[in-house]
Amino acid sequence: MFVDIGATIGALVAAAAVRLPEVFHTSVHTGFFWAKIGVVTLVCWLSLYFNDLYDFRVVRRRADLLAHTMQALGTACLALAVIYFIAPGASLGRGIALTAAPLMFILLLSWRLSANATNLLARGDERVLVLGTSEGGVSLVKHILGHPEYNMKVVGFLDERGQDIGKSLVNPRIIGATQDVEEIVAREKIDRVVLSLRERRGGTPVRELLNLKLAGTRVEDVHSCFERLSGRITLEHLSPSWLILSDGFKKSLIVLAAKRAMDILVSSIILFLVSPLLPLVAIAIYLESGFPIFFRQTRVGHRGREFQLLKFRSMVQDAEKNGPQWATQQDSRVTRVGRFLRKTRLDEVPQLFNVFRGEMSLVGPRPERPVFCEMLSEKIPFFNLRHAVRPGLTGWAQVRFRYGANLEDAKGKLELDLFYLKNLSLLVDLAILFETVKVVVLGRGAQ
Repeated sequence: MFVDIGATIGALVAAAAVRLPEVFHTSVHTGFFWAKIGVVTLVCWLSLYFNDLYDFRVVRRRADLLAHTMQALGTACLALAVIYFIAPGASLGRGIALTAAPLMFILLLSWRLSANATNLLARGDERVLVLGTSEGGVSLVKHILGHPEYNMKVVGFLDERGQDIGKSLVNPRIIGATQDVEEIVAREKIDRVVLSLRERRGGTPVRELLNLKLAGTRVEDVHSCFERLSGRITLEHLSPSWLILSDGFKKSLIVLAAKRAMDILVSSIILFLVSPLLPLVAIAIYLESGFPIFFRQTRVGHRGREFQLLKFRSMVQDAEKNGPQWATQQDSRVTRVGRFLRKTRLDEVPQLFNVFRGEMSLVGPRPERPVFCEMLSEKIPFFNLRHAVRPGLTGWAQVRFRYGANLEDAKGKLELDLFYLKNLSLLVDLAILFETVKVVVLGRGAQ
């Protein structure tokens, strides 16, 4: 990010010096000139972010990198054209932004290509050894193999019994027994040992692991490793003791007070910005499918208390005449207006009144219906932990997961909700709100 900002400022200053040298020399010492530079730089950086140029999966593929860089600069130029039309005084001067664009393109593209070629952004592959052969460890290795941007190389597994050496679980295979962990760490130059034992009681090589820890080798539980890499707490073989003893799950009164203040402030700003659209939305709903305009439904909130959630109606009337059912991504009950409202998130705007009443927060787990909460709490362990905070208009699960429409999806969303609960902070909330804007702007659909 800092390299991009520096490249953008450098390209703009160079373009100004070449394009309008006399004006540049007289204005370069003024704060107003640098304020204009700051506006262009901010627009360019936001465009890079919204075009996924901080996503390593995009940056590592040359074709995608080229396309996304061109798209980002094109978007930035259009945005600046609109800004300069509304506020001509914000312009750096005729043609400076367009003159800077090719230089910015070369700088942004070439430094990313150079970083990829030289592994500048990588710290070198971290060599990982999995101690144990539980399903959690196998799932973790599959996840690592699917994400080369982690720069992690799994050297192998260690078998608890020492009887299956050479057997392939995923790829790599079992390369030794747990009691030989010290020798194998030294031989294979291991950086991190991940504990994934089927049975820890009596089977954990405590002395050996302590020696490795004191020698500087990182030792980590499989759940902690998966959480750190994926942004979720996997429910697979998750024990209550891990939840109790792990760091996090702190709810400072100061953080909660700041979160509530942010809820009120940001909700007020959003309502002010979208208020001209609300009558038009109401008219569109009425013209297509009549009354009611709003949709009210009982949901479960903080500490299991029920409340009435408010939304613009996006489905046909009597959508649940056959009983409660999950909404799906291509739900036939959604109206044409409703599909647009869901895509743009305008159907969620009335929930800001739930936020004002303190029934919801801007960020948190999505509130479920009582009938689904009862069913899911019976089938999914720790489901009711999500009621430890106010439900949210958006959340970590909403920006990271596809549309949930079944039990397995509910489990996946709960894993993300648990990660949010464990890492609750104002900074995390701001990051989620920023990512939500990206989801809405790119039209990636309702979650």
